[in-house]
Amino acid sequence: MSKDKSIVDGHRARKRFGQNFLSDEGIIEQIIGAIFPRPNDAMVEIGPGMGALTGHLLNTLTKLDVVELDRDLIPFLIAKFEATQKLTIHQADALKFDFSSLHTGTEKLRIVGNLPYNISTPLIFHLLSFHDHIKDMHFMLQKEVVDRLCAGVGDKAYGRLGIMVQYHCQTSYMLDVPPYAFEPAPKVDSAIVQLVPHATLPHPANDLDLLQKIVTAAFSARRKTIRNGLKAYATPEILEECAIDPGLRPEKVALEQFVRLTNTLTNTQNSG
Repeated sequence: MSKDKSIVDGHRARKRFGQNFLSDEGIIEQIIGAIFPRPNDAMVEIGPGMGALTGHLLNTLTKLDVVELDRDLIPFLIAKFEATQKLTIHQADALKFDFSSLHTGTEKLRIVGNLPYNISTPLIFHLLSFHDHIKDMHFMLQKEVVDRLCAGVGDKAYGRLGIMVQYHCQTSYMLDVPPYAFEPAPKVDSAIVQLVPHATLPHPANDLDLLQKIVTAAFSARRKTIRNGLKAYATPEILEECAIDPGLRPEKVALEQFVRLTNTLTNTQNSG
């Protein structure tokens, strides 16, 4: 009888939690190398699952906080790591968790996790709301999402997600993680991304909500020119004033240009 690959150490991976458990030791060691934990790091792991990364992190760290939604995994994690006396488990939904509550010392948080594909984008934006408390983040995500996070202007994958995350962070593509590294194996390729919040925003927007609306509007009509995609926000003359060619498509417009347009519009509104 063949082993059910959705069952790992007696726990069945749950589709509703987007669970795929890391199992390839070689890949795990590469991921730990990319994270490079140090003993006194204020490390937080999101979704430890069966503890594949957790055990390696605990080998180096003096303490580790983990946030796990699946109640059934808590007894397993306690039994596996309680003897280390280094692990603190928070049974919670990471999308609603107050990560600032874990920033209690001088060290900013280092956050790692194998994020479920279905919540990866909203979770990243939730974490960015705590950027003042975070040193860096390393996430395993669908490769397509990592491509979008790291895309530069003109790249096929360049769009709203990359622009809004790069507004807050420096993004780096670290390594590929193939499907065979998981049980059960997902149907997509994965990758590790590093996000480092900017100490000082390189292109600060006067109105972040307006920036988000402008970028969303532009990329909701990717095939349209900026002139047409943003006609509800700016005239061609205003675009040109912001050094944006109205005939460009949105993937050719850089973050700093979107910010310049946002700030021009807010300054005009305030002076009016």
